[in-house]
Amino acid sequence: MSVKIRLQRHGSKGKPFFHIVVADSRAKRDGKFIEKIGTYNPITNPATINLDVDAAVEWLNKGAQPSDTARAILSYKGALYKKHLQGGVAKGAFDEAEAEKRFAAWVEGKESKVQGKAEGLAKAKADAKKAALEAEAKVNEARLAAVAQAEADAKAAEEAANAPVEETTEAPAEGEAAAEENTEA
Repeated sequence: MSVKIRLQRHGSKGKPFFHIVVADSRAKRDGKFIEKIGTYNPITNPATINLDVDAAVEWLNKGAQPSDTARAILSYKGALYKKHLQGGVAKGAFDEAEAEKRFAAWVEGKESKVQGKAEGLAKAKADAKKAALEAEAKVNEARLAAVAQAEADAKAAEEAANAPVEETTEAPAEGEAAAEENTEA
């Protein structure tokens, strides 16, 4: 019987969620499994991975073969590194305490990197929101200025229309003056 560490798909259409399971290689993708050792949510940014590293290392030591994606996840969470360190302990290169110390340092570095990415994404989102608010404020100011200008133009036009018309006392033209004399006579 060949044992695999692989992903089992859950979640709705377009919103995948995976269980990381140890299963018989002959079992269906979403069928029977031996043990669930973690979860993987690729929708979040960065992806959320919960993995029982010790259980994964135990199954790797028993000969379980990870699928390509499962291998990448195990590597990302440090299960493959921990198995490598246990191999060094078995060969006598260093003791168990040194292996745990190295693994803890690696995990701390990895967590700080992931936290830095999450903070960078949050900062980028906040900056984008701030820029959008500034752009909206500029648009609103331009709109208010246009409304104020239109009101000022309307007020000036109204004042011009309501201004008293000055009467001019010009002498009538010669033709008009002759016409007026003829009518009086």
